[in-house]
Amino acid sequence: MIYWIIAVVAFFSEYLDSGLGMGYGTALAPILILLGFDPIRVVPAILISQLVTDIAACFSHHRMYNVNLKPGSQDFKAATLLGLMSVIGVASSVMIAIKIPKQVLTTYIGALVLTMGAIVLSTIKHPMQFSWRKLLGISLLASFNKGISGGGYGPLVMGGQMLSGVPVKNAVGITAFAEAITCLIGFALYVFSGKFIDWKLTGTLVLFATGAVPVAAMTVKHIHAAPLKKYAGILMLLLGLLTLLKVAAG
Repeated sequence: MIYWIIAVVAFFSEYLDSGLGMGYGTALAPILILLGFDPIRVVPAILISQLVTDIAACFSHHRMYNVNLKPGSQDFKAATLLGLMSVIGVASSVMIAIKIPKQVLTTYIGALVLTMGAIVLSTIKHPMQFSWRKLLGISLLASFNKGISGGGYGPLVMGGQMLSGVPVKNAVGITAFAEAITCLIGFALYVFSGKFIDWKLTGTLVLFATGAVPVAAMTVKHIHAAPLKKYAGILMLLLGLLTLLKVAAG
């Protein structure tokens, strides 16, 4: 029964992520932890499943002209640069995640999701000005969050791009491309560290999350992002709070 719940959550989390460029790991990680999964098993499963879905999202958004990821294009160059910068952040975070206590990691994930929800809500109507130099710094922080918690990449990188003047639809595709690189490096580091990979959980996430990608890519063409961003932000706030309450309750 629990894996059917995971399947449904994975589908809707990826639908949110492929549609907005954020929300898969940020929403899914605390839910899996609340369902009783160990954080050190949750993060690698999210990384490899999101690698698959991000690749699918790149093809879908490119095919529907939401973004131009043809080699040599401006979108491709931006995505590649963000992805390469992310290698530094994700490498350092994985080394930390495999050593720190479970309670500390769970607390960090809860606090991160709570913060991401606040950021998403605060930037809907009151954006700040960011430069591409600042965006690269944001990508380092975002990739660190991704490697240690499975989430927190999309909200930062998507927000940084939009605040830098990148159109929303292009930003979604660019984020998927850059995040795929981040997930690949992060998962490889977990494997090389010798940590156990929960393949049943991973397979469930890959199977049902991938099915949401083409639906989300089609939705991007016909729906305004602001209402979904608002709901995503509220959901992240609630999930972060619930995760922290679980830590407090032991």
